[in-house]
Amino acid sequence: ASVARSGQHRQDSRRGDCRIATYCGPLETTEPLPVTSLALLEIGNLTPALLAADRCAKAAGVEIIGIESADGAPQCIKLAGTAAAVRQAAESAVALARQMGASATMAVIAGPREETEKLSRQPPVFNPLLGLYDARTPREQSMRNSERNSDALGLLETQGLVAALHATDEMLKAAAVHLVGKEKIGAAYVTIIVRGDVAAVQVAIAAGRATVERLGGKLIMADVITRPHPELAALLPA
Repeated sequence: ASVARSGQHRQDSRRGDCRIATYCGPLETTEPLPVTSLALLEIGNLTPALLAADRCAKAAGVEIIGIESADGAPQCIKLAGTAAAVRQAAESAVALARQMGASATMAVIAGPREETEKLSRQPPVFNPLLGLYDARTPREQSMRNSERNSDALGLLETQGLVAALHATDEMLKAAAVHLVGKEKIGAAYVTIIVRGDVAAVQVAIAAGRATVERLGGKLIMADVITRPHPELAALLPA
């Protein structure tokens, strides 16, 4: 069999496939792929964490792996991307969380080991004692259609279920909003999420806040995301 010269291809007449017989000369150079890095943000309570995650999602070149809980207030937002991208997104999100009065810390792992990255991407585990999953990861089908993507989100977090449920009823009565869901993270922390147009969501959240305060409940935070990113929506109940 003859050998192709100068790195050219040789045609196999029997099979019609094209193979490289040998290499003679330099290969063309290509740009190296960006090395994936991880950013880990620990934010106190779910509502500030969701607001921080929305800020991260709106940063260029960042993937939200998920938000993991340790059965208490601290929530760990996990980001993937280039070192520069995840650091910039994390710093912006930490600044936002602290501005809201929440505790916030961050760390960047540049070029993590394969085992570390796999560990960060483990699927959520259900805790039967608490009746909840230990992480929120992107769902395939979530608030992704055009109607829902245009909705604002209202977040109201309390410590205690009575105030949260009473506030939910008042929010739904106060404005034309839809209930997205009730999220628990342990230690009696409950976040109620509603959606609708911006004005309606603002009215609903104001009514919910007033209800919690009137009942003497412990309000952690109440806020509105006027234009939530689709990646944030994918972390929420369908």
